Amino acid sequence: MKPVKVGICGLGTVGGGTFNVLKRNAEEIARRAGRGIEVAQIATRQLNPKCDTGSISITDDVFAVASNPEIDIVVELIGGYTLALELVLKAIENGKHVVTANKALIAVHGNEIFARARERGVIVAFEASVAGGIPVIKAIREGLAANRINWLAGIINGTGNFILTEMREKGRAFEDVLKEAQALGYAEADPTFDVEGIDAAHKLTILASIAFGIPLQFDKAYTEGISRLTTADVNYAEALGYRIKHLGVARRTEAGIELRVHPTLIPADRLLANVNGVMNAVMVNGDAVGSTLYYGAGAGMEPTASAVVADLVDVARALTTDPNNRVPHLAFQPDSLSAHPILPVSACETAYYLRIQAKDHPGVLAQVATILSERGINIESIMQKEAEVQDGLVPVILVTHRVVEQCIDDAIAALEALDDVVGSVVRIRVEQLN
Repeated sequence: MKPVKVGICGLGTVGGGTFNVLKRNAEEIARRAGRGIEVAQIATRQLNPKCDTGSISITDDVFAVASNPEIDIVVELIGGYTLALELVLKAIENGKHVVTANKALIAVHGNEIFARARERGVIVAFEASVAGGIPVIKAIREGLAANRINWLAGIINGTGNFILTEMREKGRAFEDVLKEAQALGYAEADPTFDVEGIDAAHKLTILASIAFGIPLQFDKAYTEGISRLTTADVNYAEALGYRIKHLGVARRTEAGIELRVHPTLIPADRLLANVNGVMNAVMVNGDAVGSTLYYGAGAGMEPTASAVVADLVDVARALTTDPNNRVPHLAFQPDSLSAHPILPVSACETAYYLRIQAKDHPGVLAQVATILSERGINIESIMQKEAEVQDGLVPVILVTHRVVEQCIDDAIAALEALDDVVGSVVRIRVEQLN
């Protein structure tokens, strides 16, 4: 069969990696796809010195690629929302298939994009949008198709994981590690998307939609970052047998879907607790298979390019198939998506780590226990650090049993109202991930 012609929009880190992998592994890729996959045009504002583009047509106009009649598949690697959305919609309008690594675009505009793609009978593939080179979307959408997914939990932002690993292993402060992460290129000059959980929430939104067969609903994802974590909390968690990870959690309950990103205590012997540095991992629990773990490089030039090229192979294989017989974009048939609601975080249920700065006076612990008990909160373990006095207050560290978050919110408000004996309360969620 004749080769598939590809137009790459964006020749930065991922675009350059995609071009190089397609060129280096052309023969192997053709053997898998059943036909060659050739780059026919590239849109970029600046050539990548790591790419030998030779005689390939180069333009600075991404819409020229989307309108090129020779192009079968447009690869969107420019990032962002506005221009990327216009490009993808123009490519779809022109009957082009699309491959993208843009998690923000899919999480926020995916419902519209997939609807347009269905109308035109084209594919929009987005494996590279979540966890870089880890084929977790394909695993959930196809490999676990027999399962009713109960929950998934993932370390899906390498920057945050690098920071927390350094804080735990070397006792460094958050601000210090963040500066190093920026110097190493792990974090942007403005690190908000990474350290405040927005990037992870984009990815979690996509995973949850595929896992549970619900529309993409990024605006309903609860997001909490790691910038307020201290080395003291990291060390206390370790002493209690836990490690703190910045986790994305999606869980099916009778009341609705939990969709939340936040720092989380995980038992130190769990697989996810031992994913360190910039690596990513996603654990998925299905009713038939149990728990499965997907681990690997969550970013980088060639790991992400690996996922982009895998999507290109899938699209090339599907070009001659009836659009109605292709794997649905969000795993479930479009008319079978569920209206299962996304729960507000106040209705979610987990265990909790509480660090209460309190005066070391007789009866204080009894007051704390009474406030928790009145709200149905049971204490699993308790630790008091009397030697670590600060401003006349000592830390009391508690781990509770599972309880609805609203109860914890009420308890914290009551504790902080005891301003004569309690200074502040830090709350971190705990997940056993059994």
